[in-house]
Amino acid sequence: MTLLTADIGNSHTGLGLVRDGEVLAHWRVSTDERRTADEWAVLVLGLLREAEHGDAVDGIAVCSTVPAVLHEWREMLDRHFNAIRAVVVEPGVRTGVPVLMDNPREVGADRIVNALAAATFFEGPTIVVDFGTATTFDVVSGQGQYIGGAIAPGLEISLEALGRRGAQLRKVEVLRPRSVIAKNTVEALQSGMLYGYASQVEGLVTRMIDELGVATGDVNVVATGHLAPIVQGECRCFTDAAPMLTLLGLELIFQRNS
Repeated sequence: MTLLTADIGNSHTGLGLVRDGEVLAHWRVSTDERRTADEWAVLVLGLLREAEHGDAVDGIAVCSTVPAVLHEWREMLDRHFNAIRAVVVEPGVRTGVPVLMDNPREVGADRIVNALAAATFFEGPTIVVDFGTATTFDVVSGQGQYIGGAIAPGLEISLEALGRRGAQLRKVEVLRPRSVIAKNTVEALQSGMLYGYASQVEGLVTRMIDELGVATGDVNVVATGHLAPIVQGECRCFTDAAPMLTLLGLELIFQRNS
């Protein structure tokens, strides 16, 4: 069975064709709240026409953190894909992941999807660090329970905010500078963002492992999200990289609700 999976985030939407745990094709497009259901349909159908397996979609699985965009996606699915079974991750959908939070409904759908994928693909306690508009840290116990996490500002929005509020600063491309102690403003921004962010990730992961009360070597630390490659190489805490973790998790949820 070939699925169209969609991870609708605040800034970007990840789309993929997934079959039996393999991502056959994937795309990343901007999440525009002004885009209508018909415009989404034109975009999605155009991508599928160009894909090798785009004409073989048997089901659709969607998670979203943007209610306005999800509304348009529901309309698009009803009008343009009504012959295909679709699953939208929301309260009431079976995930098999116990959510041990004060209010489970507050947890973003993408974070639950990541937790299910982590519990399925990794053995033992796992921390998933998802680098997107926000950087989220999600902790899954060895028993597959979602036990909590943390949310930090994302790399891109942090850089944008600094450029807006700093009179003599500007937005720069996040690259590794020549040294941590920079010799010019551009490299100073790059150093602060890249190495500062890496230190933040390592610090939070270390504190989480301490709080779990298990040995560091017994915890999987997984990097995902489209910004992960920028920071991942500067962090010593990661044990795995799974850039398509959310899309694969959506396939798992579709299977549980078929």
